[in-house]
Amino acid sequence: MPLTPGTRIGAYDVSGTLGAGGMGEVYRARDTRLDRDIALKVLPAAFTADPDRLARFEREARVLASLNHPNIAQIHGLEETDGTRALVLELVEGPTLAERLEQGPIPLDEVLSIARQIALALQAAHEAGVIHRDLKPANVKVRKDGTVKVLDFGLAKALDTAPAPPDADPLQSPTLTASVTRMGGGLILGTPAYMSPEQAEGQPTDTRGDLWALGVVLYEMLAGERLFAGETVAQVLARVIDRELDLSALPPSTPEPVRRLLTRCLERDRRRRMRDAGEAISDLEAAASPSETLPEAARDAAASPSSPHEWRTRTAWAIGGLAIGCVLAATTLWTLAPAPEPPAVRRLTLDLPSPMARGSGFALS
Repeated sequence: MPLTPGTRIGAYDVSGTLGAGGMGEVYRARDTRLDRDIALKVLPAAFTADPDRLARFEREARVLASLNHPNIAQIHGLEETDGTRALVLELVEGPTLAERLEQGPIPLDEVLSIARQIALALQAAHEAGVIHRDLKPANVKVRKDGTVKVLDFGLAKALDTAPAPPDADPLQSPTLTASVTRMGGGLILGTPAYMSPEQAEGQPTDTRGDLWALGVVLYEMLAGERLFAGETVAQVLARVIDRELDLSALPPSTPEPVRRLLTRCLERDRRRRMRDAGEAISDLEAAASPSETLPEAARDAAASPSSPHEWRTRTAWAIGGLAIGCVLAATTLWTLAPAPEPPAVRRLTLDLPSPMARGSGFALS
């Protein structure tokens, strides 16, 4: 049953509704002990009724609470009152990325900033051994100051197979039911349009599944449209598994590092897919540099002559410049060369005989 304003759970007074989904309902509440606003995520009743699942979730929640990163919304604790169990979460003000995308494509500089902060959150979580498993625009919030917060880290695994509410949109439900998703003996877990192919086939997933989702989110921010769309869950899953990657909807100004990043994140063979979020961060930072504001083809075209006349003009100027340079170099060398030394002077002294000794037979020629 939904909570109403004024309901109290532990030390938290509920003041309003923030949203709802397969992971449970989320409410704004006031922490009366620390005098701050927080978010309460009330767990589904089917989940709390299973002692084994609840114990597993509590273990996972302790791991998630250890994450401390500026781009990850924190878990403060667990609370229970009269059988209602809720997660106490950091309250992040601002729209979700899904709400922002409803307005159309996002400017490139903002896209690069958002994607980089998401990648930083993934990197921190992966290094701590935590996988998100349900990264999507609805789980990303952007504050007014531009700070990005990734929500619900690891909860897809923690909540495991909890069924979605009856009125939930199956295309956006983070936890699909076994009756419609069991393929190849595995249970599919995640939101269809953002699942990696291995998730869609019910296979085990790892950090590379999060990087696939990062690629899908990045594409949607740039193109302003879904990469994998369909009217039913089955249609979406089929396109995730089989549809060829088509980047033609991207803006022409998309930098080459971003295109390269998308190609590597959206590689269906996970053995060839990008493995580390740090690589994604490097590509995004390269794309944000001034030299990468144009895609590679556009930079090459701008750097090369556009006509034979322009080519001849540039060649003539180059030859002229080379000739002038040679003359200047020769003049400089001539000026700096040392002056030749004067010839050496040698002296020869002879003691000539006196005139009285002319008969001595000595002659000088």
